[in-house]
Amino acid sequence: MSPHGNPDAPASAATEINREAPKASPAPENPAPAEHHDRSAWGLWEVFVRSSRGLSHVHAGSLHAPDAAMALRNARDLYTRRNEGVSIWVVPADAIAASDPDSKGSFFESPQGKDYRHATYYTKSEGVKHL
Repeated sequence: MSPHGNPDAPASAATEINREAPKASPAPENPAPAEHHDRSAWGLWEVFVRSSRGLSHVHAGSLHAPDAAMALRNARDLYTRRNEGVSIWVVPADAIAASDPDSKGSFFESPQGKDYRHATYYTKSEGVKHL
């Protein structure tokens, strides 16, 4: 196999130089459209970056990629250009379950009748220091 990927040509043929000028072929009357990559078929990935050891991963942004490996490489190139990261997570956006911001009042409201969850429910015992 030649270094150029042609399995029929021997490797030694790749070192030869073709000194002939290529022959011009007539242009087709209806040229085919240029090949188009359909990026809408690429999945949306959410990117989380940890800036240094001991810290939490923080959402850095989103990107489109065809698979996890490409999403990780693109996230590295896009979100850690200045060596600000030590770890990157990429997660498919459709794998993330999130609460609705419009219903935050009812979702984060403290349940009634569960006062024991608050420190004000407990009384300080006498004789116990540093409470």
